[in-house]
Amino acid sequence: MNILGLSCWYHDAAACLLVDGRIAAAAQEERFTRKKHDASFPKRATAWCLQHVGLEAANLDAVAFYDKPFLKFERLLETYLTYAPQGLPSFLKAMPVWLKRSLWIPDLIRKELGYEGLLLFPEHHESHAASAFFPSPFERAAIITTDGVGEWTTTSWGTGSGSGFELQAEIHFPHSLGLFYSAVTGFCGFRVNSGEYKLMGLAPYGTPRYTQVMLDDLVDLKADGSFRLNMRYFAWPWKLRMTARPFERLFGGPPRQPESPLTTREMDLARSAQVVIEEALLRMTRHVRKETGERNLCMAGGVALNCVANGKLLREHIFDRLWVQPAAGDAGGALGAAQMALHGHAKVSRTVMRPDAMEGALLGPVYSDVVIRRELENAAVPFKAIGYDGLSDYVAQLLAAQQVVGWFQGRMEYGPRALGSRSILADPRGVEMRSHVNRKIKFREGFRPFAPVVIAEKAQDWFDLGRESPYMLMTCQVRDTAIKGEGLARLEGIRSPVAAVTHVDGSARVQTVSNETHPLFYQLLQAFEERTGCPVLINTSFNVRGEPIVCTPQEALMCFLCTHMDVLVLGPYVVHKKDLPDTIALSPEAIAARYGLD
Repeated sequence: MNILGLSCWYHDAAACLLVDGRIAAAAQEERFTRKKHDASFPKRATAWCLQHVGLEAANLDAVAFYDKPFLKFERLLETYLTYAPQGLPSFLKAMPVWLKRSLWIPDLIRKELGYEGLLLFPEHHESHAASAFFPSPFERAAIITTDGVGEWTTTSWGTGSGSGFELQAEIHFPHSLGLFYSAVTGFCGFRVNSGEYKLMGLAPYGTPRYTQVMLDDLVDLKADGSFRLNMRYFAWPWKLRMTARPFERLFGGPPRQPESPLTTREMDLARSAQVVIEEALLRMTRHVRKETGERNLCMAGGVALNCVANGKLLREHIFDRLWVQPAAGDAGGALGAAQMALHGHAKVSRTVMRPDAMEGALLGPVYSDVVIRRELENAAVPFKAIGYDGLSDYVAQLLAAQQVVGWFQGRMEYGPRALGSRSILADPRGVEMRSHVNRKIKFREGFRPFAPVVIAEKAQDWFDLGRESPYMLMTCQVRDTAIKGEGLARLEGIRSPVAAVTHVDGSARVQTVSNETHPLFYQLLQAFEERTGCPVLINTSFNVRGEPIVCTPQEALMCFLCTHMDVLVLGPYVVHKKDLPDTIALSPEAIAARYGLD
């Protein structure tokens, strides 16, 4: 069977194609349009998925959309009626969009695809649950999904077994852990629906002095992990913003303006909100373990991308094993919808795969060496043809010499993390490398941490992890680490053998790499260890602040030219910044102008 899954029209649009039960292709629309978190219909992502396996829309047996539009419309309409007349401005802005587009989603899908076959519409949290359970390595497991909101559901749990699952409990809008965390994100001056990871990164700089206030006034959290929000403090049901005036009074004034200096208040709010999320998930997880008796847990939904909370769940050993969908947000809804069509509608039996069915999340576009060479020649860029046999040794030598490397290899990653196909790599041993990559290459806030990538067999020697973490979705403590100082000054007080990837609480968001899943990347780590004694590298996504991860060789070249990266590795070809003529290499002034820097 050929099944296409789609997610779009909220954020992180994506397409996923299943061929005979295997995930053949999956990608987010933003990688093709270059609009970060692009929510539009995934026309380009769909076209690539079909082209990649040589299919046309007429060859599809089913198309599945990741939620039920009419049920979502019901929720919006009922919410506006409930909160009338406060919600009138928001109602007047939203309803024309829904009446013009969302109520006609089946017709729009058919028109965009040129497709007349079977259309399926699983519920939003069914799609999340399917994306969590069906690709997992478990024959049976408990399932938890939690995000902002789908149609009505914001949190659900249930159990999966074999080729099916059942969701047994739900929490409904407006009560939402995801929206609570987004509200604090917006209040701290970060963009909602994209800045939540910044709030998570800021949290270790603060103290949890607002945690009890949040639990007393904002979140009524029960022993079983269920919760209700005090909607007096939140405005999302009826306004085009997240927080209400009482929220401002509770936390000492108006929201922080974006790009203004961070204060102790924002750091403490971030830490307090993180503690609330962690406590809610811990209570929920304990309850689900008790109710289901299952030994394994699968998770999806945007909140499942909170790697700090995931690390805490792992250390608590509530379940024997934890598996989180690497595309846990709405992009992964496309995968879940396709899986629902396969196992839920068509009743096709599931085959459990090890280590999982995600192919290392390397499910996106790939470019041949011939195409890469042609791009370099067309750009008149001098390059070296190293060949794959000697590539790892060559690049490891550059990394050991403190060169920052753009690494473009194989299939692009599906989900928000760069996992060694579209990555920027650097030596993690010196703390100064973190500030250099943040300021000169990523052009982002200095407080944000970098993730380490490590040889799987050596991970336990450097990190208190206790398991493999191929998708960079768990945090753990870095061994032999000490931290001094308070607030942002803690950045200068990190003492660690891999200081550039050690956060100010002594933690790191680790990716482990195996030779079976990612052989070339594994060989690079081995070669770096042979030179330095360290099997760890900085691995950050190949992009700059505000832009999606690069997809094509041309985009990788442009990003390289417009930053202070030293080396670009495209397949077997290597470009050195120092070898570029002045007519190609951009000046610091040109870089600043491109990215709006001082």
